[in-house]
Amino acid sequence: MAAYSNHLVHETSPYLLQHAHNPVEWYPWGETALNKALREDKPILVSIGYAACHWCHVMERESFEDKDTADFMNEHFVNIKIDREERPDLDHIYMSAVQMLTGAGGWPLNVFLTPQKKPFYGGTYFPPQPIHNRPSWKQVLMGVAEAFYERRDKLEDSAESLTGQLMKAAGYGLTETTAPSSDTPDIIYHNIMQSADTVHGGFGGAPKFPQVFAIQYLLKYYYYNNTPGALNQALLSLDKMIYGGIYDQLAGGFARYATDAEWLVPHFEKMLYDNALMLQVLCEAFQLTGNPLYKRIIADTIGFVQREMMSPEGGFYAALDADSEGVEGKYYVWDKRDIDQLLGTDAPVFCRFYDVTDEGNWEHTNILNIRKPVPDFARDEGIEEQVLEDILQKGRACLARERDKRVRPLLDDKILLSWNALMNTGCSMAYAATGEEHYLALAEKNMRFIFNAFGGETWKHGYKNGAASNPAFLDDYANLIEALIHLQEVTGNQDYLFRAKELTELALADFYDAGTGLFYFTRKDQQDVIFRTKEIYDGSTPSGNATMALNLRCLSLIFDNNEWNNISEKMLGSMLNMVTRYPTSFGKWAGMVTGLVYGKSEIAIVGSQYKQLSKEVLANYLPDRVLQSSGGDHSFFPLLQNRLIPHKTNIYLCKGYACQKPVTSVAGLLELLDR
Repeated sequence: MAAYSNHLVHETSPYLLQHAHNPVEWYPWGETALNKALREDKPILVSIGYAACHWCHVMERESFEDKDTADFMNEHFVNIKIDREERPDLDHIYMSAVQMLTGAGGWPLNVFLTPQKKPFYGGTYFPPQPIHNRPSWKQVLMGVAEAFYERRDKLEDSAESLTGQLMKAAGYGLTETTAPSSDTPDIIYHNIMQSADTVHGGFGGAPKFPQVFAIQYLLKYYYYNNTPGALNQALLSLDKMIYGGIYDQLAGGFARYATDAEWLVPHFEKMLYDNALMLQVLCEAFQLTGNPLYKRIIADTIGFVQREMMSPEGGFYAALDADSEGVEGKYYVWDKRDIDQLLGTDAPVFCRFYDVTDEGNWEHTNILNIRKPVPDFARDEGIEEQVLEDILQKGRACLARERDKRVRPLLDDKILLSWNALMNTGCSMAYAATGEEHYLALAEKNMRFIFNAFGGETWKHGYKNGAASNPAFLDDYANLIEALIHLQEVTGNQDYLFRAKELTELALADFYDAGTGLFYFTRKDQQDVIFRTKEIYDGSTPSGNATMALNLRCLSLIFDNNEWNNISEKMLGSMLNMVTRYPTSFGKWAGMVTGLVYGKSEIAIVGSQYKQLSKEVLANYLPDRVLQSSGGDHSFFPLLQNRLIPHKTNIYLCKGYACQKPVTSVAGLLELLDR
């Protein structure tokens, strides 16, 4: 029996449930807590985190489980816990507030509000004792309480001023629009390369995130311009991540980021969205290069997600924690003595290959990583490649079995629509790139789950224990529409396009701001936020606005809807200056530029053999294209209308619905594209 229980005990979020037995009287965000703050005229403490967050766990142990600290919090504040993945809208608002106040952000996010929900002070992790001029959590609490009760007028003025600045900053929109010129892709490429790490791959220094959208842009730029530097940096980045500690060498799956510049030391949490986005770019790299390494990592990543992050119903769970037994990374690291004992005579070769030493390569322990690819290592060691592969495969299997006996990291088993849609797109792209039918079956099963779990009169954002919760956000709609477009491409099932069209109409009705030309993050009828934000940055996940701009451009061609194309081009036009100058922060947006400058290919495959020819076409890297296929005519779609010729299957390459002479082979299509 727990010594304490609070108002989180009936929640379903694993993160909130982690705090359900703190002595702090936590409430979930909602009318009960917000009305209590108004009624009792108390400041609100909002503490935001997520289940896989290491420093969230640390602050809980140090402060939120401390009875004296909890007593002070309960007396002076209304304390609200929020799972940022359940309520990204609230996280965006209050993270922006803390970034304005302090110049930095992160999780746990602790922000203090007036009873009217307006922020006036905040920060991230606070230690239990003062460290390096950083106040302790108790000092912060006492200082805020004193200011609220003794200098209320000044505090209220600060809250009003900060809220006004936030609302002004959130009003992104059309001041003027600019169309990209012929040299815009070149400028974007050069600006990306200014931050490229040409030794270790990736962009910038530590901590280092995958930056998938920048890599995708480099692949596109190489395709159009045959610039070796673009391809080299893209593939170097992928290879270094695959060989690094950020990738789980035993079971597959990518961690969220590396704490160092060489990709050795991950922040060990594994998020669904990272693996979905890495899967997508690996598919494109495999299509472009045919490198079997990428095909293997595609298989291993999907295998990891299906094995460890998939529900029996067909949904994908949110994340795996960084910690186990209260220690970050404990599940994943190795002592060389243990490997020696487990692998016997194979241990020396295995340890040399995976950089395992007696001293350890990280904090006296070892993170498996690869310093030399198999061919180079085999040559230098004087071992046949196949012999080496056998040793490594047998060793990985042995260590994986041993690791399974350890205490596993916590699984955050809530299911989020936007992240599931990203993974769904990844599965469709994996089928396109490799032709493996299993990946297509996985995408279709997951899409059926998505419509059953999240769909209805009002689409929902989260799902847990058989029930959906919270209205869907822009990202949910945008990523799902994109997934439906991809699923149509790989199946030829036009029903997916009609569903994408319906969702686009809903998004325009509920989220679009015609005055500024961009989409709000929240629905027009949402009442519990102090204002509606517009998210434009492509961070760890793509911004809903960037994805919607691409969706509208694609669907405008499919359904011959010029209004949607105009909205799309205006959206990019209003962003183009920032996209061009800071492409690593606007990578998804940058990916739209090439389609406007170089043109978007319209490919139609019509005839009885459309499935086989589609499969062959999809195996190729063909960016900036719309692809539809069918066994017959479809009057709804300009690309498919009046294309059927009896007893033949033709491939049509068009631009603006003006088509070149049809060809009957993929080689013929590629020749037309080369021209």
